[in-house]
Amino acid sequence: MATIKVLQNGPYQVQGEDVQVVDWNGATHALTKRPFYLCRCGASTTKPFCDGTHSKIGFKAAEAAVPASVDRPAKG
Repeated sequence: MATIKVLQNGPYQVQGEDVQVVDWNGATHALTKRPFYLCRCGASTTKPFCDGTHSKIGFKAAEAAVPASVDRPAKG
């Protein structure tokens, strides 16, 4: 089982042995250590993985669920 934890103003922390990272075109990324961290700020130079840039750019995130919010499909 995998666990994904949202870190405050930081990346997603992913733990678990049965996890693969697959990008939009189907390429699998090698995982060299566990846990691993996925970029959430969009500024990492090692996407999809976090390189710590969020702390340099002052990334502020909204982790909390917003009451009465409505999820909408992504436009594409």
